[in-house]
Amino acid sequence: MIIRLAAPEDIPAIMQLITAVVPVMQASGNFQWDSTYPNAKVFENDIALNQLWVADIEGEIGGVTAITTDQDTEYAEVGWDITETAIVTHRLAVSVNHRRQGIAEALLKQAEIVAQSRGIKILRIDTNSNNKATRLLFPKLGYEFAGEISLSFRPNLRFYCYEKLL
Repeated sequence: MIIRLAAPEDIPAIMQLITAVVPVMQASGNFQWDSTYPNAKVFENDIALNQLWVADIEGEIGGVTAITTDQDTEYAEVGWDITETAIVTHRLAVSVNHRRQGIAEALLKQAEIVAQSRGIKILRIDTNSNNKATRLLFPKLGYEFAGEISLSFRPNLRFYCYEKLL
């Protein structure tokens, strides 16, 4: 597995991954994503900003995530100072064909590498309150639960926020 920056030619494979993942998420009660989000335009923008990473497994996209400094204003609701620069992981997804292979862990490790290379000591992430997999994964990787918020773009859902200090 190679963790690398995504390229525009990865978009079709990324969208195939998302199209397969969304129904699985929804079947488990997690309605964070749907047929409109995340979409190719969002990923194209991430690529243009050099913030979209993929797990490349022998030429196949096994996972994807955006590693950004974009903090939702609602993060302040859990007591975070959102004026502090933090590395924030968004749009983390693992292919249904590559689960339980350490891909999410590797992508989150890449967030740490990016943070260290930029001298940033704070890592933040949020997840739908119904996403059992990430609620177990984040604490396992040293992220601490910070609280619960709602996000304006998904008003009927609740999100758990996690932070890790390097």
